[in-house]
Amino acid sequence: MIRLISRGSWKRTQDFLEKGRTGKFYDDLNTYGQRGVAALRAATPVESGATAAGWSYGVERSSSGVTIYWTNSNVNQGAKIALLIQYGHGTGTGGYVSGLDYINPALRPIFDQIAQDVWKKVTGG
Repeated sequence: MIRLISRGSWKRTQDFLEKGRTGKFYDDLNTYGQRGVAALRAATPVESGATAAGWSYGVERSSSGVTIYWTNSNVNQGAKIALLIQYGHGTGTGGYVSGLDYINPALRPIFDQIAQDVWKKVTGG
């Protein structure tokens, strides 16, 4: 036989579980999305400005969790320019333009802040 005895209040546990059930932990994702867009715009190399201006974000909730993502609308002949800048690309004359990792460094502080803020919410700190 297993017997469990509890003393005190379960209020903190119940509050935590309720926030998880209702998704209140995710309310700040729009703020992080906007910060990410600002960081990406600032970090994007500027030639015409179309790629820097093309950043946006979205938040999707599902039964398994929540996803925040960033997209860029600057497309030329089916090629996503933000990705060509990030990873490099061949040229029409047989050359190659090396990629420039600007997306990851721009978003790293946003990811770090999300992790810190979620940890504070989970631990009540």
